[in-house]
Amino acid sequence: MRVRFKWVLMMPLLVLLMAGCQSKVTKTSTLKKVVAEKVTKKPEITWHHVKGNPKVPILMYHSISPSTNSLRIPANQFKQQMKWLKERKYYTLTPADAERVFLKHEVPNRPYVWLTFDDGYEDNFKVVYPTIVREKMNATINFITSFSKHKGHLTTEQAQTMLDSKHIAIESHTVKHQDLDVLNEQQQTRELMDSKRWLDKTFSQQTDIICYPAGRANEFTANVAKKAGYKLGLTTQPGLGDLNDGPYNLKRVRMVPNMSKKQYFNLIKNGE
Repeated sequence: MRVRFKWVLMMPLLVLLMAGCQSKVTKTSTLKKVVAEKVTKKPEITWHHVKGNPKVPILMYHSISPSTNSLRIPANQFKQQMKWLKERKYYTLTPADAERVFLKHEVPNRPYVWLTFDDGYEDNFKVVYPTIVREKMNATINFITSFSKHKGHLTTEQAQTMLDSKHIAIESHTVKHQDLDVLNEQQQTRELMDSKRWLDKTFSQQTDIICYPAGRANEFTANVAKKAGYKLGLTTQPGLGDLNDGPYNLKRVRMVPNMSKKQYFNLIKNGE
């Protein structure tokens, strides 16, 4: 009877002690969550209007793989370059951001580049995608629609996985990757319209960017691109993207292997 009486007296104290412990655990968990959120939170991007046409470093990559030619960047070099950009607090534009810069004359409050990858190689999924996600950056892959079942190129499933991350955009690199400068207006129209239609339907998106195969175009191309519904067109002409050249004739900065940090940023600054 005395034992039972003692337990009755101790119960309120035990309840208070347990509540205190639980409160401490809850507070600790909440604190950890707040700290984690502060650590992982992206720096805020604000936009402001500028006079004149901004000059945009549109970086042109292709395959991220062992270097056998000037279009291939080894994976370790690419990853290092992304770290360099991150260290200097560069913002990486999405296609929508690029349209905002070029067409609305609004720019971010940080230095910025537009990362583009031509042809849609499978290594873009294996190397570029995890690197971009890990560094919380953005990139644009220019997809050849008839190559989705070609060995060594992205599948539609891989492309969709990257799109779902919200860090990778898929834009058009035509249907067959033919040089547009040797095609007539009707042939170009099929290449540009069919690729846009396929991308819009396959990925339930609005495809706004056309990247010309080998950067080649002729007197028909800009007009065809506009009629097809594209907002910007990318070439391989060396230099910084500038609306003075026309929205469908934007220059890009060609990325080559074995660049030093100084060479890399000089190239971004000057465009060639």
